Amino acid sequence: MADAPTPFVPVRFAVLAVSDTRDLEDDRSGATLAAMIEEAGHELAGRAICPDDITVIRDHVTPWLDDDKVDVVLTTGGTGLTGRDVTPEALEPLFDKRIDGFAAVFHAISRETIGTSTIQSRATAGIARGTFVFCLPGSTGACRDAWNGVLREQFDSRHAPCNFVEIMPRLDEHLLRSKLQGG
Repeated sequence: MADAPTPFVPVRFAVLAVSDTRDLEDDRSGATLAAMIEEAGHELAGRAICPDDITVIRDHVTPWLDDDKVDVVLTTGGTGLTGRDVTPEALEPLFDKRIDGFAAVFHAISRETIGTSTIQSRATAGIARGTFVFCLPGSTGACRDAWNGVLREQFDSRHAPCNFVEIMPRLDEHLLRSKLQGG
């Protein structure tokens, strides 16, 4: 008897654009991510924009980390090298676990598009409070590279040999274990 095909499982995404110069109406990167999320059959659970400020970025992302209706937070912008680029500084301290492979794969894909200029990005990812968090560069091209080259497959429950969707129910095991042990 053949195995039944794995069903598609929609995932709930929140998108935060980090920019001092844009608003939601002209945020092309956030709009691109939102469109790709929905085109893939997933749900856009939230979308916002905020300035490049550590406290403000955390204030936008933290409620999503605590929201059972958000599985993944994607940020776009603030991953460069200038003084105002602070998205990794804002969010990496919230990570319970880092996903180091994301940056490695993203840079390999990005190198095919923009060459060695990819080294100017500090794209990063992790798991915070049982929620996936991906910090992407602010360009629409980088957002497309990240989505098409990594995220689309990893958030498709049918992708083999493994994907993020199948481990989502177990992301907060360490938090539950700590509570059971009185921590």
